Amino acid sequence: MTDHISITRHDKGVVLVRMNRLDKKNALTGDMYDTMREVIENAAAQGTRAVVFAGGPGVFTSGNDIGDFIARSGGGSDASPAFQFIKALATVEVPMIAAIDGIAVGVGTTMVLHMDLAYASPRALFRMPFVDLGLVPEAASSLLLPQLAGLKKATEYLMLGEGFGAAEAVRIGMINAELPEADVEAKALEAATKLASKPPQALAHTRRLLRGGAAALRERMDEEGRLFSQQLASDEAKQAFMAFMTRK
Repeated sequence: MTDHISITRHDKGVVLVRMNRLDKKNALTGDMYDTMREVIENAAAQGTRAVVFAGGPGVFTSGNDIGDFIARSGGGSDASPAFQFIKALATVEVPMIAAIDGIAVGVGTTMVLHMDLAYASPRALFRMPFVDLGLVPEAASSLLLPQLAGLKKATEYLMLGEGFGAAEAVRIGMINAELPEADVEAKALEAATKLASKPPQALAHTRRLLRGGAAALRERMDEEGRLFSQQLASDEAKQAFMAFMTRK
């Protein structure tokens, strides 16, 4: 567990997972990944019926804490906390909902692709700068994003690294609605409570049918992970990371 992730249990078995490291724009450490993974992996066993992910005012998450990420050897390997969390997103058995108010960089965007429902404020900004860091996409985003947005738009987001806002995220079907900042989290919790109140077995079957088989997701995640780890050790990634750290 980590103080940078707060977990609040609501009625009907709804759990709110809040990334709470605002001084670092909710940059994710290994401990934060582990805590979030444990919540979703143990959800069904602990009577959790729906999970809501949220950040703070103006920030969902800025993605990986680069210093922590570099310090952990094999950051793209199966053993890394980040990769273990990503894999858990593909196998979780309960509905997941995202409340996004502000920046959502890297995994902050790709994890939203795995949410059952998502809501964002006008100040949301989604961006996946993997190529800019000498890396490749993760969380099966190279599979899921073209399915949502089409190949040309996915190329714009994943290869050019272009950011986009809530209105565009609604248009491509990545989120359900753009709402005022004050309403985003309340709407996510309301939706979670509605889902948690429905017949659980029927809901679980319907969720699996909607999402299709998990095998293709896991296969793509494994391929991305292999290439991610390979690129992480490359000179171009080392140079890109150094340039990033220098800019900071």
